[in-house]
Amino acid sequence: MDDNARPHRANIVDECLQSEDITRMDWPAYSPDLNPIEHVWNMLGRRIAARQPPPTCLPELRRELLDEWCNIPQDQIDNLILSMPRPCKVCIASSGRHTPY
Repeated sequence: MDDNARPHRANIVDECLQSEDITRMDWPAYSPDLNPIEHVWNMLGRRIAARQPPPTCLPELRRELLDEWCNIPQDQIDNLILSMPRPCKVCIASSGRHTPY
């Protein structure tokens, strides 16, 4: 699933999805971001960016991502899940149109 953003449509992303036999879901470009996993990806990105030295190849990036994934505190994941009722209510109130999320 992606929101049709340009980074999600890069050739390298398409090739990776194909090599892993991952089928992309249809997802409208204009849709509220109600997916808490997006925040987890953001956490992972920040953690990888902070690594010194940064990963220099895909196998190294994969290892470091798995390492960081395992080190995300469970309470941060729990807090993301517990935060979802508010944005869901805002989305429902706006009939799925623009929300500040």
